[in-house]
Amino acid sequence: MNTVGGQTLAEKIVQAHMTRGPRRRIRAGDVVGLCPRHVLTHDNTAAVIEKFRAIGVGRIHDPTQPVFALDHDVQNRSEANQRRYASIEGFARGHGVDFYPAGTGIGHQIMVSRGYVVPGSLCVASDSHATTYGALGALGTPIVRTDAAAVWSTGTFWWQVPRTLRVELRGELATGVAGKDVILALCGMFAAGEVLNAVVEFTGDGVASLGMDARLSIANMTTEWGGLAGIFPVDEVTVDHMRRVRNALAACGEQRFCEADLMHWSTDPPAADPDAVYAGRIEFDLSTLRPVVAGPDSVRALATVAEVGARHTKIDKAYLLGCVNGRLEDLQAAARVLRGRHVHDGVSFYVAAASADVQAAAEADGTWQTLLDAGAHALPPGCGPCIGLGEGSLEPGEVAISATNRNFPGRMGSRDARAFLAGPAVVAASALEGEITAPSGVRTEGPVATARFECGVETDAALVEPVEILEGFPERIEGRAIVVPADDLDTDAMYGKDHTYRDLSAGEMARVVLENHDPDFASIVREGDVLVGGFGFGTGSSREQAATALTAAGIRLVIAGSFAQTFLRNAYNNGLPCITCPEFVESIRSVRSAQDLRTVVAPATVTVDFVAGVVRYDGREYPFPPMGELPQSLVAAGGIESMIRRELKF
Repeated sequence: MNTVGGQTLAEKIVQAHMTRGPRRRIRAGDVVGLCPRHVLTHDNTAAVIEKFRAIGVGRIHDPTQPVFALDHDVQNRSEANQRRYASIEGFARGHGVDFYPAGTGIGHQIMVSRGYVVPGSLCVASDSHATTYGALGALGTPIVRTDAAAVWSTGTFWWQVPRTLRVELRGELATGVAGKDVILALCGMFAAGEVLNAVVEFTGDGVASLGMDARLSIANMTTEWGGLAGIFPVDEVTVDHMRRVRNALAACGEQRFCEADLMHWSTDPPAADPDAVYAGRIEFDLSTLRPVVAGPDSVRALATVAEVGARHTKIDKAYLLGCVNGRLEDLQAAARVLRGRHVHDGVSFYVAAASADVQAAAEADGTWQTLLDAGAHALPPGCGPCIGLGEGSLEPGEVAISATNRNFPGRMGSRDARAFLAGPAVVAASALEGEITAPSGVRTEGPVATARFECGVETDAALVEPVEILEGFPERIEGRAIVVPADDLDTDAMYGKDHTYRDLSAGEMARVVLENHDPDFASIVREGDVLVGGFGFGTGSSREQAATALTAAGIRLVIAGSFAQTFLRNAYNNGLPCITCPEFVESIRSVRSAQDLRTVVAPATVTVDFVAGVVRYDGREYPFPPMGELPQSLVAAGGIESMIRRELKF
């Protein structure tokens, strides 16, 4: 066991925001209570309000913590959606919560541009792209809707401190290569779970060469890489950005930090200890990176633009929008490619700024008009097509290239469409040519980049400690094994965007669960089944229904080779037990037929013995790490809402 050494930047931020936990320096593996500086919710605020009211507290614990920003379904002018938006605004007004209506911009952009996120702070969001905040030297991590209700009620939430990996960036990016290329390359080159459920700390001499927009893009997509957070050091770039934010706030009569804070961040910035303990190290040479494309339908399917261009991949739609690449620098990069030209006749090119402020800046310097003159279709500031909502969503059979952050099947529209991801300049050049290509004058030959990975020190997160079975937690679960063998099964596949912002009953949720992956799943699953998944189960969006819909369908337990931590939070917070047992997963996946069906019913019953810590199946036993006290407590209580009510004696 390693208990020697200093703390990483993430661990130091956790220590500073801890309300419950060990009476010592915290380390990876510790379960702690945390008080975040702010918690963002968006369109899902309506669902959080319901959970908050169900807890029965009445008043928000600290009205300065929450921030509401309506950004996902902003094109939806239906009466039902307008009522939902109005109810959220009314709730915010009644509780004194900062509220940003539809059209203001994407919540993550608001958080970093309106001074809510500051260096060294802990800021969370009920959205997986809270990792964006790490660009400012903050710890930004996703929580789930039930966690958000807990923060509203008590000011705190629970978290298990993850391991930290160090990514050393060397050199400088070549002309025409963007921050988006960096994170896409990392997602594709290190796709074997190296950073799954970890904090990624970006360091090295190459960091200084990256502007804030590049850092925001990289931190944003750390979640697609599998990480829980991605943190950059606090340096001159950070302080200069914060100074611009302060000046902009002052012009509006607002202040969220002061000159003394700027001085402190400049002279004594938050930083990891020199002897901090890391679970691994990646060295990445920025100067060798070429423009890249990810896809189709996976961020891990990586190729250089030159390789994809040689295939003459025709496109129907192109997108420049979203919380990863909808900022001014991104719009300007596309405008430089498009100036004086027009997009291909067969391509629809959609553009949306990350916020109204960004659009105003783009209008002021001529960038916005350049995009419109080139044939771009302007959409309101918000998420929109990135999540398959509103104008511009992908239709069956269409192919798209997008500067957004996800290209899972069905994410941006039809599950029968294909989507590739790239940086803004590549998207613009492809829109001009009608097929995926790089801008002229950009060097594209050669491999993706030079990089290497090495394991670090074993941390306490890898330790297994025996625990007792708590009262109310089952000693064993037995049932039919229903196998969904795909790896990296994402939450979009489990619960599609068509249902995410609809208030469905449990029965309705059960009928649509996993339909984006296997339309026949709902007709196969039965009450009491044990779902056996692959590795990286529950990646992607933080949507809570991915877990609750499984429960609604009758699933009693999920077994996987590994889980995305955010999915585990959703499962435990709603009383759904999950265990990690890679040996069993590898063995049972052999039940797949020659046709490789998406869902298979195993021929034998599976028994999970929590006392012995083994999975029994077909005469064999497979050990798994015992479930800790906190997850057991959540399952036994029926979820965190019930647990909070007990703690507050409601």
